[in-house]
Amino acid sequence: MTEPGRPAISLDRLEAVVFDTDGVLTDTASVHAAAWKRPFDEHLTQRAARPGEPFRAFTEADYLRHVDSRPRYDGVAGFLASRDISLPWGDPSDPPDRETVCGLGNAKDRFFVAHLRDHGAQAFPTSAAFVRRLRAAGVRTAAVSASRNMVAVLEAAGLRGLFHIEVGGVEADRLGLPGKPDPALFLEAVRRLEVAPVRAAVVEDALAGVEAGRRGGFGLVVGVDRGGQAAALAERGADLVVDDLGQLAVDGGPVRPGGR
Repeated sequence: MTEPGRPAISLDRLEAVVFDTDGVLTDTASVHAAAWKRPFDEHLTQRAARPGEPFRAFTEADYLRHVDSRPRYDGVAGFLASRDISLPWGDPSDPPDRETVCGLGNAKDRFFVAHLRDHGAQAFPTSAAFVRRLRAAGVRTAAVSASRNMVAVLEAAGLRGLFHIEVGGVEADRLGLPGKPDPALFLEAVRRLEVAPVRAAVVEDALAGVEAGRRGGFGLVVGVDRGGQAAALAERGADLVVDDLGQLAVDGGPVRPGGR
């Protein structure tokens, strides 16, 4: 029985759950934010040396509004546009010190990969336990991310093999999938799981990700509030908002006895 007042999802309506990775499954969203801050602040500092361009640092709010959960170069372009800054797009092969969208994105990636190499990644124990509970009930599960480093993050956090399928940034680029808030990444996940979106849930911590789940016609969109934006997650389309997946109960019997 569900505890009174405790938010719950009903397995009577769901056959699959698609989880975003950074910030939902692993405690790496803050690492991404820090990795973004370094190249952005360096670029903003250089611009501040020019007449009429005062320095305004890249903030956590900037990360959440313009960068979080988006493909790398889309995040660069989104933040720069918010500051009315225009740079050439460049090429994905641009070195990290090149003043292009791709160059800034590659600088961020260098910092993130170095942190992952030196410090690894930590899974949220309650999130891993929630996934295992769903799998035991016969629910299909997927891990997705716009990041090209998703597989390395899951590996470092000890989560490889926990999901029926994984769709990360490398696959998204190969398939030409647009980034969130477009639902293409989530729709590709449920296509591979052979489940209709209306019979699947999306679990996201990012505003763009929640919006993508709502646009994709998913049966349930769960927002995980790691950054004090519960109201904004609900406004973007989250049906439920929790601080941690350990707060979320599961109702109903298995929809696929024994799983797959």
